[in-house]
Amino acid sequence: MASNKIDDCNDAQVAINDLPITFKVKYIGSEVARGLWGIKYTRRPVDIMVGAAKNLPPNKTLPICELKVSVDGVNLEIISPKASINHWNYPIDTISYGVQDLVYTRVFAMILVKDDHCSHPFEVHAFVCDSRAMARKLTYALAAAFQDYSRRVRENGEIQNDKITPTRQKFAIDLRSPEELAAGVDDETEA
Repeated sequence: MASNKIDDCNDAQVAINDLPITFKVKYIGSEVARGLWGIKYTRRPVDIMVGAAKNLPPNKTLPICELKVSVDGVNLEIISPKASINHWNYPIDTISYGVQDLVYTRVFAMILVKDDHCSHPFEVHAFVCDSRAMARKLTYALAAAFQDYSRRVRENGEIQNDKITPTRQKFAIDLRSPEELAAGVDDETEA
């Protein structure tokens, strides 16, 4: 299976056969989330991270990364600046939610589930894309990975060597456009 590099994002739809897909993004950071899935749990952390990114000193930039979405999960590699640790892998069963942000439409955010025994088991990671269309396509790519994972869980009862906890059995992708999300914002957020 060849990895597709995303340069043209006019067509947002992504099928399982299109995976893996690699996106060039900037990593904004991570913040604690208060819930497993939903825009109401990504909004505030994204606001905090974008605010911090906007206030970076002039000599400091966001890391440029290659984010690869595959049926196995999300693989992140920092291209620049060089760092001692520049590679992370997030298995599909540790990602509970993914969404294109409704305020910052070039931002893609996902919620990761850490150890269930952790005091803050949910963490939002956010990435800025080159365009709104790319953020949308990234959301669809993760949706395709979730679809494949769901199929494998149904077929096998559970994935080999994977202890699916009650918390990790749930995952969601929000495929509503930013406009549709904004229309329902009063129902979705605490703000």
